[in-house]
Amino acid sequence: MKKADIPSVLSEALDVLRKGGVILYPTDTIWGIGCDATDPDAVRRVYGIKRRPDAKSLVLLASDLDMVARYIQKIPDIAIDLVDVNDKPMTIIYPGAVCTKAPAEGEPAVKDRWHLAYNTVAEDGSVGIRIPMMDFCKELVRRLGRPLVSTSANISGEPSPKAFADIPEEIRSAVDYVVAPQLERESTGLASQIIKLGLDGEVEIIRR
Repeated sequence: MKKADIPSVLSEALDVLRKGGVILYPTDTIWGIGCDATDPDAVRRVYGIKRRPDAKSLVLLASDLDMVARYIQKIPDIAIDLVDVNDKPMTIIYPGAVCTKAPAEGEPAVKDRWHLAYNTVAEDGSVGIRIPMMDFCKELVRRLGRPLVSTSANISGEPSPKAFADIPEEIRSAVDYVVAPQLERESTGLASQIIKLGLDGEVEIIRR
């Protein structure tokens, strides 16, 4: 299989994301559907593609803790330690997401690059964010300059795709851009750890 032209792939994916589009891409865990996490209309499309209720929250990718800090009211101290010692994919659920308000019925949703879209956040105001260990993902998010939605590329309730070949055609044809499948060699094919943190140091391990 021909090697992917990574600079071109990054440029093309970014162009789609900045225009409010949705991409299909390999992450450090499995294949994901992604969009700008500050764009509520793009996020709504992701829920529609997955046929998933938008009452649920989504996992986001950030390039580093500095980016996380821009979208969380206060990062618990333990999060810094967890990120420092982490050696495999880990999603941290942070309290106090900085997000836009859900629009009133009939009103347009607001996009603000300094606030997460309201429909990425759980009802309790928390949000799951992972700093990817895959160089491509980290660079994509860094260049975008804000978090990227990273939800599994499957119809809700169906198995998550560990490889490009596992992704249903319905998903492939619904997105605006498909990242070169050759890049999946950096993916682990494994689900990330999930750890939920509280503002007062509470730690809940949801998935090891």
